[in-house]
Order: sequence, then C-alpha cells, then structure tokens
Amino acid sequence: MPANQSPLGALPARFRRPRVLIVGCGDVGLRVAGQVPSRVRVLALTSSPQRGPALRSLGMLPLLGDLDRARTLGRLAGIATHVLHLAPPPVEGWTDGRTTALLRALRRRSLPQALVYGSTSGVYGDCGGAWVDETRAVQPTTPRAQRRVDAERSLRFFGRSSGVRTSVLRIPGIYASDREGGTPRERLRKGTPVLAAQDDVYTNHIHADDLARACIAVLWRGRPQRTYNASDDTDLKMGDYFDLAADLYQLPRPPRVRREDAAAHVSLMVLSFMSESRRLDNTRLKDELRLRLRYPTVREGLA
Repeated sequence: MPANQSPLGALPARFRRPRVLIVGCGDVGLRVAGQVPSRVRVLALTSSPQRGPALRSLGMLPLLGDLDRARTLGRLAGIATHVLHLAPPPVEGWTDGRTTALLRALRRRSLPQALVYGSTSGVYGDCGGAWVDETRAVQPTTPRAQRRVDAERSLRFFGRSSGVRTSVLRIPGIYASDREGGTPRERLRKGTPVLAAQDDVYTNHIHADDLARACIAVLWRGRPQRTYNASDDTDLKMGDYFDLAADLYQLPRPPRVRREDAAAHVSLMVLSFMSESRRLDNTRLKDELRLRLRYPTVREGLA
C-alpha cells in the first residue's frame, strides 16, 4: 500500500474515524474543532502541558510537542488522516523552520490524506488596489510575509513529492466580536487615525467563524496543490472600514491623516498594513469549496 494511504480497515475501531490534527490550536483552531462533524476525531498539538485539561474538556486529544524542538514531534507521524497547520512562523528570519520540522515529522510514517496550511494574503505585497486572484505571483515586502512564502513553498514540495493533497489558505484580517482584539472597537475608542481618502488602501477581511468553515471545507474538498483566498466579499478601503465600524458602534469616526504623517501616530506593523493595497478575489473559495459565507461582508459580521 502506498505510504500516503492509511489502512484504516486494519486499525482498532477508535482509529478508523477520520482524525484531524490541528497544529496551532488558537482561536481559529478551537472554532474548527467546534464545527467538525461528530464522526471526526480531533487532535491538537500543544507545547503547553497546562492546556491539556482545557483541550480535553472541548473533546480534543492533546499531543505535547513543540515545533521549535523537532525531537518532540515524533508522535505526530501517522496519527492523523488530515492535518490543519495554523501555527505562525518564527518571529525572526526569512524562513519557517517550524513548518520544516512538522513536515519532516509527518514523513516518518504513513502520510495524511490532506494537509492544509493557513498562510497570509500579505504574500502578495502591494498590488496598488487591484483585484488579486490566486494566480498572481507572490511579492512579499516584509520578512513576516517572506517567512509565509517559504512555508508555502515547503508545503508545495511536500505535496508534489509525497502525493499528499496539500492546500493553502491565504488569509487576510480576521475579525469576530468574541475574538480577543477581534473588532476595531478599542482602536476607535483610542482615536487612532486612519489614512486620508487620497492615500487610503483597500483592505480585506474574513469572519473567524467563516474562516473555520473554510478550513473544514478545504480539508475535505480542497484540490491537490491548490491555493485559496480566504476572504469575504467586502470591497472597502481601510478608512471606510473603520468609519463603518464607528457608525455601527455609535463611536466617533477616526481622524484622517496624510500618509507622510501616519508614522507619528501608528505602530510600525499598522504602518506596514497601510502600505499595501489589494482586493482579494474569493471565487475559488465559493465555487470550488462550495462555501457559503455566513458573514459575506463586515457589515453583517460587525453587526
């Protein structure tokens, strides 16, 4: 039997169920675990023994391991039929050694049927406000985005060389009212400025619950070696997004500043987001994965 096919019929009953391993089980990973069908067994990689009881209480099987310590990942080999990789890269450097360590661990025994990686739409760089589909060449402009490009390339090579169905979700800004820092409310209360209309950039969004549903859809319906823009239908510039949120929350709209003055008012990370403008085309997400968004725009999601 080929290495990427798991002989489920020869396993004990508890292992014949589809098994999803979530690597990077933060807010979105927990939402995925709460939405998968009951027939699916969910396992979660965690580097913290203290998280074990909480994960078990949610019906997950915690596996102790650290992506920064490759020798701790031995238990991951052959344990899952599907793998969802949501762990961020290291905070420094140009490559993602965590993804490399994960893929090496998965190769040691029978391979999963599918592997999905949660990347970022930042790999496209600045597109001047153009509509962007998944065929556009990546052009990362920050080390953070370059690390994601490195991870994507590792995933593609892994898929091509092993036969595992690998897919990439390119994710924009994630929001949700029940997510820590998941709405613009606090930023609006602080009065943090946005760019003047003539300098403003297009921004993209996805509700955390819709992203979780997209993760599940691509785990089972994603095409081999395929990339998907995991974005909603919103077509707004950043300042207009904050104006909309302010109106919904009945808060003052944020002040507007010219681009040359923005550095004095916002962090370097926020400034980097203000330097890239693009509109993500989500046709593949809706057509190939047959995903119907519960929150098609931020107006519904924020409300």
